[in-house]
Amino acid sequence: MEQQLEVFIKVAEKESFSRAAEELHMTQPAVSQYIQLFEREMGTKLLERSNKYVRLNKAGEIVYHHAKEIIGLYTKMQRLVDDVTKKTSGPLSIGASYTFGEYVLPHIIAHTLEKYPLIKPTITIGNTKEIAELVSGHQLDVGIIEGGLRNSKIRVEPFLKDEMYVVVSSLHRLAAKGKKEIDGSELNDEIWIVRENGSGTREATEEVFQLLGITPGILEFGSNQLIKESVEAGLGVSLLSQWAIRKEVELGKLEILKVKNLPFIRQFSIIVQTPFHTKAMDSFLHLLRADDLLYNIGKSPQHFQL
Repeated sequence: MEQQLEVFIKVAEKESFSRAAEELHMTQPAVSQYIQLFEREMGTKLLERSNKYVRLNKAGEIVYHHAKEIIGLYTKMQRLVDDVTKKTSGPLSIGASYTFGEYVLPHIIAHTLEKYPLIKPTITIGNTKEIAELVSGHQLDVGIIEGGLRNSKIRVEPFLKDEMYVVVSSLHRLAAKGKKEIDGSELNDEIWIVRENGSGTREATEEVFQLLGITPGILEFGSNQLIKESVEAGLGVSLLSQWAIRKEVELGKLEILKVKNLPFIRQFSIIVQTPFHTKAMDSFLHLLRADDLLYNIGKSPQHFQL
């Protein structure tokens, strides 16, 4: 059954018997035979076939979704059994939302591999909603997200405070006010550059709008780096994590505004689907929770001198 599931998943993703056969190092007739047998066992057709494409039908979409979960669980089960007698080693699939994934996680991974060189990590970066869905579907071992999460199936562990600041270009008119505190209402007429819905940073920004009592115009961009470049170019203002802006602030490219009732405080959280962890995952989580490691990564970024 495992082989049938893997063949079916590959055909569905490649939308081609020949491309799936090539990637699986099988002949095309063998792939076709696996699919025919699998459809017979399922009691229905799962794929729509034509001379131009192979696509999932409604039943196929259901089977594909669950097949991905089953393969993920089977792989995890094998690793857990192997861990009973082996050293800390093996694959570890990690997902992270953009802020943590782009600015903190690379340092954590480097330290992990220095201490446990036999661990083989794979990294997926997405917004909070995307990472939570992948962990829930057993396609990631562990996720690190920002913001809230409404999913009773996932274990959530807040582990790191994050301070978020309003930033502008160093040439922006509000930057000229120096370190004088401004009222949030002064930001209502500014264009705000924000992340997409589903992002933890977008969720925090919406909360800050409510906190400051403002309803500004917005531009929606899909990455922190693009937002920083746009703010630096004078396109607008934004709310960003201390981790995302520390280099630009040090270089004088971005200016933090001292705004009444800010910075905004949120938590980064670890999310997992199951209490059963491999040694590789337990070792990674131990390092992730280490306060001294995060301090050294950020060189104490917790408080900017406002």
